[in-house]
Amino acid sequence: MAYLVLSNGQIFEGRRIGAPVDRVGELVFTTGMEGYIETLTDPSYYGQIVTQSFPLIGNYGMIEEDFEGQSALFGYIVRELCDAPSNFRCQGTVDEYLKSRGIPGLCGVDTREIVRVTREQGVMNAMICDRVPDDLSAIKDYLVQNAVQSVTCTEKTVYPAVGGEKYRVALIDYGAKRNIIRSLQRRGCQVTVWPAATRAETLLADEPDGIMLSNGPGDPKENTGCIAEIRKLLGQKPLFGICLGHQLTALALGGDTVKLHYGHRGGNHHHHRPLRPHFNLSPRTLLNFLYFRKSNPRARSYHNSECGINARADRDCGAGTPIPSNSRHHHLASFLAEEGRDDADQGNDRERNRIGQPTFHTRSPFTF
Repeated sequence: MAYLVLSNGQIFEGRRIGAPVDRVGELVFTTGMEGYIETLTDPSYYGQIVTQSFPLIGNYGMIEEDFEGQSALFGYIVRELCDAPSNFRCQGTVDEYLKSRGIPGLCGVDTREIVRVTREQGVMNAMICDRVPDDLSAIKDYLVQNAVQSVTCTEKTVYPAVGGEKYRVALIDYGAKRNIIRSLQRRGCQVTVWPAATRAETLLADEPDGIMLSNGPGDPKENTGCIAEIRKLLGQKPLFGICLGHQLTALALGGDTVKLHYGHRGGNHHHHRPLRPHFNLSPRTLLNFLYFRKSNPRARSYHNSECGINARADRDCGAGTPIPSNSRHHHLASFLAEEGRDDADQGNDRERNRIGQPTFHTRSPFTF
């Protein structure tokens, strides 16, 4: 028997899974009905204890090919954990994976009540432990710190384009998911992944056609060095930020960021498409920017940091057209592509391969 102790004093009793260690983290929840592998391997969860709102987790096991990165979460909470997964791609159970990565967890917990508490009272700290502590100060005082430095790559890595190179993209890794790289590769981009602390001069000296600022964990305001480097990049090359990259772009332009009450994590959030000529965010959005820049070498600079779902396309490609710097608070790899066989279709196939029967999705974004 083990416990999840919240900083507000509430206690949830459950059964130990994963590593037999006590751990304090920031308690959050995700609403996805599938994609637990991507959740477990998403660097954006650094320092957090993740609660799955969907009740059954682990029925297709763990599949290394589907990993999005190195696990960074601090704990994992589920209602029911499948200990006998059935899938021809399965390479182990969730419990085995958690143990191998030193991540503690609980199952048999009332996850609906945990989600309800988090929604009503906001994100709070919690502790997974074998004995309820008398003093909760260690839980209350916990902060997620140095998150980007903990998950970024340590050296430059180049990924070749698939099917012929059209553009060269520099991806600054604040905790990037692998599907961002794969999505760009499939669209003819050579992707060079750089550590988060890379200086702007180094990036520009490599002469990329465009620069991608990735997703990542933690408080954007603590990344003062990254913000300063982004400020130097604005107007130099087409710039595209998502998630943390979006927040850092806003701060670089003098904006502000405010932490949401409980955040949005998961794949079943609505997708709003109000007006044309707007289009869905996808890897093609960045490619439009790269083509736009190559066609206009004398373009002047402007900056646009938006918080909405949709981005407005620049259609005038004449001389003197501005260099776009656009950012969104959503994961590039999580949205429908605009051409041919898109990422969403491949995601559907991935789920069919996992559970062995057709899986149907509405045309809406989901997190991979």
